[in-house]
Amino acid sequence: MSPAGKHACTLLDVATHAGVSEATASRVLAGSRPVGDALRTRVLASASALAYTPNPHARALARSRDASIALVVHDVTDPYFSEVARGALEAACEAGRTVVISDTGRHLGRELEVVRRARAQRVEALVLAGSGSADRGACERLGAELLAFERSGGRAALVGRHLVAGDCVRPDNVLAGRLLGGHLLALGHRVVGVVAGPDGLTASDDRLAGLLAVLASGLPSGTAPAEVHVRAGAFTRDGGEAAASELLALAPGLTAIAALNDQMAIGALAALRRLGRRVPDAVALCGIDDIPVARDLAPALTTVRVPMVELGRRAVGLVLGEKVHTRRDECLDVELVVRQSTAGAGTVKEAR
Repeated sequence: MSPAGKHACTLLDVATHAGVSEATASRVLAGSRPVGDALRTRVLASASALAYTPNPHARALARSRDASIALVVHDVTDPYFSEVARGALEAACEAGRTVVISDTGRHLGRELEVVRRARAQRVEALVLAGSGSADRGACERLGAELLAFERSGGRAALVGRHLVAGDCVRPDNVLAGRLLGGHLLALGHRVVGVVAGPDGLTASDDRLAGLLAVLASGLPSGTAPAEVHVRAGAFTRDGGEAAASELLALAPGLTAIAALNDQMAIGALAALRRLGRRVPDAVALCGIDDIPVARDLAPALTTVRVPMVELGRRAVGLVLGEKVHTRRDECLDVELVVRQSTAGAGTVKEAR
């Protein structure tokens, strides 16, 4: 209510209460342009005192754009994307924005269609979350759609490494692979199986490149290179189980399996149990991402922690922050989390 208690509080009421112009109050509440901390605090305090609620329809009409954020993920049931979405939702809520989530089912055609719809509906901001494709033709088509979206006045950001020009926030996936490789070498493993994701996904390609570079060189532990066997599968739990089963048939003497995401590691764990190979007594097992369930597995999963929530938050920050003329590429650090699913090769023994 307004100070007089007679009508719904308006933006003008907030501006008058804070002693600023209506335009200044609008900039603060919309977050459209940077303002001084003291001024921002004063306007926000007035809005809170008057219980002011922005009218999204009036805001959209004033801008001739839909004030929501379109978030595009590959698979909303995948814990990786769920965590990225959680970060995006948190950041959007703090900025007074609504998020509309689209699930492409990992189909590039659907991703293109979502971008087209966002432009047609004059959506204010667009975040594409998911591993980029190494298919240059598909990337060119996506790049053209994103460029058209931005030229129409929208803002877009990418999560993960893409072969598309645009503002981007991504985890250091090459380092994630290197951390797993170094950990397994330091534990003495010399016959290692790798459960890889599909070819042509930049996240899988980067993680595999980092892992193989370390295992093949014996660095940083300064030991002999490992014998490595690789099988690819879908970036899912079932894909991991199938790939791990193939690896164990191909190289029954392997002492460790590195999965390129935690979902695949969970599938590999199921395959090992089905075949009577104890973890970590018979085979050490590790993954990448550190999804919430990783610590609750039996045994708890050694993995590389990817800041998934922060990826979502940073991406929203890119599309709502001050516009700059250069493309931004933010690479976030990752860290090894050692749990009970890995042990030294000297302790590995055949299950009885």
